[in-house]
Amino acid sequence: MDFSRLQASSKIGEDWVYPQPPCLNFGWLEVDVEARHRIYWEEYGNPDGEPVMFLHGGPGGACAPAMARFFDPKRYRVILFDQRGCGKSEPNVAAAGPAAALRNNTTADLIGDIEALRDDLEIAGPMHVFGGSWGSTLAMAYAIAHPDHCASLILRGIFLGAAEDLLYLYQGNAATWDADPYALTAPGAYIHYPAEWAELLRVLAPADRGDVMASYKAIFDMVPATAAEKAWQLNAAVAWSLWEGVISNMIPETADTGKFGDADFALCFAQIEAHYFANDLFIAPGHFFENIATLAAIPVHIVHGRFDQVCPLTQASRLVAALSEAGAPPATYVVTNAGHSAMERDNALALTAIMDGLPPLAG
Repeated sequence: MDFSRLQASSKIGEDWVYPQPPCLNFGWLEVDVEARHRIYWEEYGNPDGEPVMFLHGGPGGACAPAMARFFDPKRYRVILFDQRGCGKSEPNVAAAGPAAALRNNTTADLIGDIEALRDDLEIAGPMHVFGGSWGSTLAMAYAIAHPDHCASLILRGIFLGAAEDLLYLYQGNAATWDADPYALTAPGAYIHYPAEWAELLRVLAPADRGDVMASYKAIFDMVPATAAEKAWQLNAAVAWSLWEGVISNMIPETADTGKFGDADFALCFAQIEAHYFANDLFIAPGHFFENIATLAAIPVHIVHGRFDQVCPLTQASRLVAALSEAGAPPATYVVTNAGHSAMERDNALALTAIMDGLPPLAG
């Protein structure tokens, strides 16, 4: 049977509000002389328009031109950039290896990069900060550090990065999976994607499934001594990448895994994510809630898929409750009938509608 039409039905497809705008400008900005980091950026839309800083997910997900389609190209000046270690930024994990690309690669470094890019592109006043998944995490961290530079936060697929959030995505029933792969021994995304979960766990020996993230991190940290070890490491990176990539869609696209099955993308995505997750995202526990008053002083707009299994809806619920208790509920809170991906139709259209409805920035 052909399920391709069903799989395509949840994607934005040809239903974008705005066409793909041309890239106006691009370049690399040196942000770290010591570690030789240069971040790659692109500019779309109206060069004199309201600035939007787009923060991609992952960490390690990189940007793509289609990400400029959420915005009215006549109104907004859209900045896309690849965060340290991924995409076209240098050094890249896939090309240069983790020792080089993960050096000086923390949340604080990324916040500094946003500031450096702002200055280099001569963005003087407040800007809209738009981020999904890990991009929502980074957007909130940036806003706490530089609230005066944020006119609004537009967040999709809220990721708070607490231990429980990561265990839901990566641990689930892994410790008992070999004995009973379908036992519901703990909450987790595996409940909805058992076949994809099996592919993630089969890379690890049963004894290594007690801590899936740590076991994968050990594989990524290994310096391959043979072609077989290198192939094993790559296989692990692709398995990690595909797990998140496939389950990001409410209807998994198993026939076309897109960038998540690409070797270079997977090496960046998996190793950067594992690096950040092993270090609690380089964000102090409770940071967002301890600084909720700062976030509450900025207009916050949230879109979250009801069926999101990468970042379950409870994460948005926790943030909305905290903002409300601080006296400033989100300016917009839309729960869509979608999964995690920004490219799912309902998520994409909701994000575009928010951008279209924002009050103009004072000139």
